[in-house]
Amino acid sequence: MNIEELRNYCLKKKGTSEGMPFGDDTLVFKVMGKIFALSNLEGDLRINLKCDPELAIELREQYPAVIPGYHMNKQQWNSVIVDGSVSDKLIREWIDHSYDQVVAKLTKILQKELSEL
Repeated sequence: MNIEELRNYCLKKKGTSEGMPFGDDTLVFKVMGKIFALSNLEGDLRINLKCDPELAIELREQYPAVIPGYHMNKQQWNSVIVDGSVSDKLIREWIDHSYDQVVAKLTKILQKELSEL
């Protein structure tokens, strides 16, 4: 997976927007204004994804390319180093999980707005 594939996949999700609120080197994806993925634009590709805390630990133990979220809450975020050791299919599943985790925490009003898009 490269940055364009990541970008295209995230932007296909309902209610998603992109921005660069942390500077020119970090691309941020939000659903209904809440972050579900971040990626660096310089150096080796890394993606920060929200994750169920128990699953986050399991993934870190199982995959060397999955580490505690860089500059994020280490319990709820993982950083995935995109080095080819994890399949694109699995990365897409983790993006889906992150998106779902964030949608589940949206207010009922925002969840209704999202469902109507």
